[in-house]
Amino acid sequence: MSDFLWWRDGVIYQIYPRSFADSNGDGIGDLPGITGKLDYLADLGVDAIWLSPINPSPDKDFGYDVADYKGIDPKYGKMADFEELVRQAHERKIRVILDLVMNHTSDQHPWFIESRSSKDNPKRDWYLWRTSSKGKNAPPNNWQSIFGGIGWTYDEKTGEWYYHMFVKEQPDLNWRNPDVRAEMISVFRFWSELGVDGFRLDVFNEYFKDDQYRDNPKKFGIRPFDQQVHIYDADRPEMMSVVEEIRATLDAYPERYAVGETFLADPKTSAKYCGSGKLHAAFNFAFIHFPWKPDKFLKFVLEWEATLGDTWPNYVLNNHDTVRSATRFHAPDNDERMKVAAAMLLTLRGTPFLYYGEEIGMRDIPLKKSDLQDPVGVTYWPFNKGRDGCRSPMQWSAGANAGFGSGKPWLKVHPNYVNRNVEAQKSDPRSILNFYRKLLKLRKNTPALQKGMFVPLTYDPQQVMGYLRQVDGQTVLVALNFGKRKIKLALGPRLNDAKWELLLSNKREELPKIQKGWLHLSGDEVCILLLK
Repeated sequence: MSDFLWWRDGVIYQIYPRSFADSNGDGIGDLPGITGKLDYLADLGVDAIWLSPINPSPDKDFGYDVADYKGIDPKYGKMADFEELVRQAHERKIRVILDLVMNHTSDQHPWFIESRSSKDNPKRDWYLWRTSSKGKNAPPNNWQSIFGGIGWTYDEKTGEWYYHMFVKEQPDLNWRNPDVRAEMISVFRFWSELGVDGFRLDVFNEYFKDDQYRDNPKKFGIRPFDQQVHIYDADRPEMMSVVEEIRATLDAYPERYAVGETFLADPKTSAKYCGSGKLHAAFNFAFIHFPWKPDKFLKFVLEWEATLGDTWPNYVLNNHDTVRSATRFHAPDNDERMKVAAAMLLTLRGTPFLYYGEEIGMRDIPLKKSDLQDPVGVTYWPFNKGRDGCRSPMQWSAGANAGFGSGKPWLKVHPNYVNRNVEAQKSDPRSILNFYRKLLKLRKNTPALQKGMFVPLTYDPQQVMGYLRQVDGQTVLVALNFGKRKIKLALGPRLNDAKWELLLSNKREELPKIQKGWLHLSGDEVCILLLK
């Protein structure tokens, strides 16, 4: 294990800073709050934390509308607080990843304020300004905003339109301008010099748009945004040279990392942006959209592995943009189903990303229209309730505000916090939190689970998934029963007479029954075995 590489062999834990821990009672989570929970994260066993945006922001999209790329938003603390967080995280061997939102800025960013001040301002070309033959009555082309409505806003002062893929307060940058590109590359150096270990790149393949501003072709869809094939407003070929420049910049620092959020992408599109000389990894969010069926997950794993080739995979079941997996999978309160999900995520070949609260089985908060703060929910209610449901405050205890902080939280706490919280689960040996801790410890101490090859076994596609993880001298069997009833997993003729040792199960303390090459599993069982 002397060649341990944190971003490849470790586990990354995403923190939504507004909702993790509030140290000063203003209702908003902050950097000192995160620092105060580092011992918890170290005990949990994660290797890195990814912070959703902490830059100054007017919060039209809760931090994803950046007003200063090289600053800390005062609601989260000061630069000194961030430096202390990095220092203390590194003392605990926890790496720090920052979210960089470089496709667009806030309309309150000094660059955009200058850009919209006049047509001849030096920063005019830093954003995507266009005229229209119909003036203010029709936009320059048919590009839509994913948050609803057309993707163009008319500026009365200068008589031109500016483009925004998201809300109108998030104007898109012009990456074709060499000054913009140089400034953005300098952001990587700035934070790397401060000890940041990696970067998650928000909608990175959105950076370039068609230089001729051609209309997107039409297709069938429900929302106007979905009624287009997005070939001219995303995934342009010019992006590849920027990916290479980002990688070269990071390679000047030891063990730095970049993972991209590939926008509107299939596995092939995501894969082309990562590998040697490109990004270290790119997300594919297929797991987030699957029902609770093992055949869906296994089919995608095999497709993703084949598509990536030599590039290291990653997997995610939750993040700040989607319904939490415990809610999505209609998991019973006993959490046994979610233990199966945890074991799958943490034993597949690839880097697992956890989302805060996933380790205690947090559910989405129930929402009324009056509760909404997310612009997606406000625009599309009731068809889409937005992303507030998965962003509720972390449930630390049964105390006031779930132990999140002394002030009223910015978003309401889930009413189940009285029973579902860290303190309650710490003292329960069968809790999902303690199961995560066991899984993470097992993964850290088992080379096959970190870097071993992935070998699928015969399976019942409706109920069970089984696979081997193998490195030289070590073979681990992972068997996952997705169903409530007992079932058998075929181990195959090569393993008929094998001898096994039980490493971990949520249902038993002794080796399960293995008869004539069949492994007997209880309902909702995780069974991880070591070949003797």
